[in-house]
Amino acid sequence: MKHFKDKVVVITGAATGMGAAYAREFLKLGARVGICDIQADKLKRTKKDLLQSHEKAVLYSEVVDVSDRKAVFDFADHVKQELGNCHVIINNAGIEGAVRPIYNMEISEIDHVMNVNFWSVVYGTKAFLPQLVANNEGAVVNVSSIFGLVGTPNNGDYCASKFAVRGFTESLMTEFEES
Repeated sequence: MKHFKDKVVVITGAATGMGAAYAREFLKLGARVGICDIQADKLKRTKKDLLQSHEKAVLYSEVVDVSDRKAVFDFADHVKQELGNCHVIINNAGIEGAVRPIYNMEISEIDHVMNVNFWSVVYGTKAFLPQLVANNEGAVVNVSSIFGLVGTPNNGDYCASKFAVRGFTESLMTEFEES
């Protein structure tokens, strides 16, 4: 993609931090931006800030639990209705792990980290990829971490989720290279 003017860019985990920064930058480039986050108050504040700083912004926001498959697919449908087909999906949402040894974690804690950090990436990719394909252009950006390259003590849940994101993303790249 040579330009982003009037392209649709979707960002998960966009209420704060990197997600909000991505939204700000793509709005500067003239993109129509869809954002979501589970943190309703912070998302509302971010949306207000983005609209105030970008007069001509085309912005759609929705509170979404990205670990809920149906919610992510519904969000993709809503984005398409409000903004048109997505050109770029940035699966950015993520949470910190328990930061303690695996033997001191409940399986439910590991499940929660995997659901938010890994399964949400799968859901976001699957939900938006048909729109990118229909456009005959696009990009899937799956945000990982240095902990997707290096396993560290007391971060087994987090590292596992980020290694999974990297493997999933590398597999996607291979699939498209072979097509």
